[in-house]
Amino acid sequence: MASMRRGSKCENRRSSETTFLIQRKDAKRSGDQQTKIWNQEEVAECDIDALGAEMFEAPVRITRALISVSDKSGLIDLARFLVERHIQIVSTGGTARFLEEAGICVVDAADLTHFPEMMDGRIKTLHPAIHGGLLAVRSDPAHLAAMLAHNIAPIDLLVVNLYPFEDSLRRKAPVQELIENIDVGGPAMIRGAAKNHADVVVIVDPADYPGLVRELEQNDGSTRLPFRRKAAQKAYARTAVYDATIANWLAREIGEENPDWRAFGGRLKTRLRYGENPHQSAGLYLTPELRAGVATARQLQGKELSFNNINDTDAAYELVAEFDPAATSAVAIIKHANPCGVAQAPTLLEAYNQALACDPVSAFGGIVALNRRLDAASAQRIIEIFTEVIIAPEAEDEAIEIIGSKKNLRLLLAGALPDPRSPGITMRSVSGGLLTQERDRAVIDDLDLNSVTARHPTPSELSDLKFAWRVAKHVKSNAIVYANNGATIGIGAGQMSRVDSSRLAARKANETALATGRASPLTLGFVAASDAFFPFPDGLLEAAAGGATAVIQPGGSVRDEEVIAAADEKGLAMVFTGVRHFKH
Repeated sequence: MASMRRGSKCENRRSSETTFLIQRKDAKRSGDQQTKIWNQEEVAECDIDALGAEMFEAPVRITRALISVSDKSGLIDLARFLVERHIQIVSTGGTARFLEEAGICVVDAADLTHFPEMMDGRIKTLHPAIHGGLLAVRSDPAHLAAMLAHNIAPIDLLVVNLYPFEDSLRRKAPVQELIENIDVGGPAMIRGAAKNHADVVVIVDPADYPGLVRELEQNDGSTRLPFRRKAAQKAYARTAVYDATIANWLAREIGEENPDWRAFGGRLKTRLRYGENPHQSAGLYLTPELRAGVATARQLQGKELSFNNINDTDAAYELVAEFDPAATSAVAIIKHANPCGVAQAPTLLEAYNQALACDPVSAFGGIVALNRRLDAASAQRIIEIFTEVIIAPEAEDEAIEIIGSKKNLRLLLAGALPDPRSPGITMRSVSGGLLTQERDRAVIDDLDLNSVTARHPTPSELSDLKFAWRVAKHVKSNAIVYANNGATIGIGAGQMSRVDSSRLAARKANETALATGRASPLTLGFVAASDAFFPFPDGLLEAAAGGATAVIQPGGSVRDEEVIAAADEKGLAMVFTGVRHFKH
């Protein structure tokens, strides 16, 4: 008999060293499977070639399972189900102890390998007795002969989840702890079992335990090939995401911004109804980064988020995170991933009213993002017009109740704001490839501003210039932002010509003034921000004609001197940031 683990109450356990199970179809019993126990004495009498391809055809009966998991959620119920079906369980280390403490009989993997766990658990399952049981093709006579000759028992079910490297990375564990949480044996077994999914089923997610149980119940203890193929696909995807997380972490550790090989991966959170348009399929995936925002937020109420909702809400929340909640309240209203109004003020209610005033027509059906806890007064004001989504770090109970009066309005609580300075990678697909770049982490408070005109900005102008620059960073290029008293008054987004963006911002401001019955345009005495340099003075002159008194831009044009001279002639103050904020 194979040796028992200390404290095990298992009795009459079949030897894992001298026997194993093989399956054949009985031609006289259509579809039924018969199980035969083979041992070493029968090897000489066994005509391996005669067994042929009829052996181990789908569906495959489960007779032995190897279980080695880090996340033990739902494991006891699964293991008891397997034992009830007379499926032998092989296990390792902490998983074996966990099962035994629950009174579940297990075979120690060391009983198969004849090697103890060693090197602080780094070596447990890396052995032919394990991998042979997973990789052997049951219908291949040569493989069967090798199994019989070397006492390798087949493993029909592998249940493995990996060391929690991603969790350790999220909580910023020390380097040595991260290294120790890089799983080696787990991915090796997963890949082997997935490769041999014609004979073996591999489960890598506790969420799939109920599906496995149903499959075995519906097929008399067997699994069908479609089930195993689907499980294999998920297994390969899991190890790919795991390895991608490790590789990207190491790239950051060594300062490699563009490694020769780059991998990205995520886990499906939601299958969306469709993409940007109804004929496009779409899904939302969570990455190991787990950045605070729309993907990780709690949805308290409202309809399911659409692809466009998610895209617009992400743009809104990233923008409003530019404003430190300890210093000011800030609100951004977004439509089609561009802001139609942004403001900062002592209270969220004031900020919302000022943001809405910038373009109340475009705000209809928009996304509202706030940088502070949503309060009741702000909630009441927001629901006065049709709004698709509200996102905030948190919300007062009264505010949640108020939003609840609008059943379809989606309320998301992100728990925190994303850090605009934190590193990260953004990507987009291009034909035949992926285009990646570092996240735009330039924050106006960290920049050395250079006043380049004869007149320097006043303190109030400088405050508005910094405000407008924070907003311009999140407007599609070419971007021009007009602002006054901590609020946008006109935004020109996504135009091919910077002059046209200037004109559009002025026109929007004037239209809003007329629509609200104001006696004078909003643009009088405003400041302007441009996401990139003015290649000619014309764009700056367009802003001056509308009433601008100060301008902020990156600088760096070969015609900077001409632009500075034009600003001086108009009496404008102009500041160079030295940083461009293209956004496409």
